[in-house]
Amino acid sequence: MAADPLDPVRPGGEVIARCRRLFEPALREAVSVLHPWGAMMAAFTLGWSDVDGRWQDDGGGKGVRPAIALLSAEAAGGDAEPALPVAVAVELVHAFSLVHDDIIDNDERRRHREALWKAYGVGPALLTGDALLALAIRQVAGRPDAMGYLSAALVELVRGQTTDMAFEQRSWHGPDQVSTAEYLDMVAGKTGSLLGAAAAAGVAMGGAPQFADRMWDMGRDLGIAFQIVDDMLGIWGDPGVTGKPVHSDLRREKKTLPILAALSSERTAARELSTILVSRTMDDDAVRRAAHLAEEAGGRAAAQALAERHLASAMDVLDECLPDATDLRVLCESLLNRVN
Repeated sequence: MAADPLDPVRPGGEVIARCRRLFEPALREAVSVLHPWGAMMAAFTLGWSDVDGRWQDDGGGKGVRPAIALLSAEAAGGDAEPALPVAVAVELVHAFSLVHDDIIDNDERRRHREALWKAYGVGPALLTGDALLALAIRQVAGRPDAMGYLSAALVELVRGQTTDMAFEQRSWHGPDQVSTAEYLDMVAGKTGSLLGAAAAAGVAMGGAPQFADRMWDMGRDLGIAFQIVDDMLGIWGDPGVTGKPVHSDLRREKKTLPILAALSSERTAARELSTILVSRTMDDDAVRRAAHLAEEAGGRAAAQALAERHLASAMDVLDECLPDATDLRVLCESLLNRVN
């Protein structure tokens, strides 16, 4: 099994673990106000319990977004505590988006176990997602700076998800083919906006609102790099680390950056890859062949280079605004190292 760069024994993992100790009690308190059944489903999706409500703590997310909020506040010269409502809010929005995404994509697995809709049903999962979103808004109500960035992120997130779904109706080749520029605009909204909100609202709550707009840009660039890495893991990742079946994005014929980059090349492998994708016969052999061809056509290398470029842009903003943000820099760089 490949090592997870966000494991607590690694530098980025140490930063995440420290931030989790700060925000998780506040997150648990926020969820505790739900109806007992809703609270049980929320606990399941957040990784705190199994499907029967028995305590466990091995299925939740890493807490990247709340960590960015807290570390941005600290780097602004303040204490992390004023940014706790932002940290809780962005984690709740992230959880809400995953619950709904799994329903939209018909994904049955999430973080090494059943997705919420698969465990409890579509209706209860939708309601739980709605509850998580409502709790997120409650966290930042009355905090204009934080609420402004969170609401902007929500609009962008929905727009990005809608664009991603619309891509499914587009052709793999020809004038209707999805371009790399369109893809980047989509993920800037779908993934980058929430990281942007975490960074911008975090730095504002930490006492440096003059940097908030630039940190919004930083988070969006970081989110693009993060999503590109996720796309690579969805094709070539280790299921033991990702928690999803190997080649999961290829099986769903998702228009991800490595595939789009591969198809845009002039190599023979790109033409063979296009033939497989157009045939829509994605059995095990075809999926394995498509993954190999995408790499041979340069899709993997192109994706890695583009992820590095957007991470560099994000780091340039940190150098400009928060040059002493050591822990935040370590965390951001560890997100790209997940594929190494």
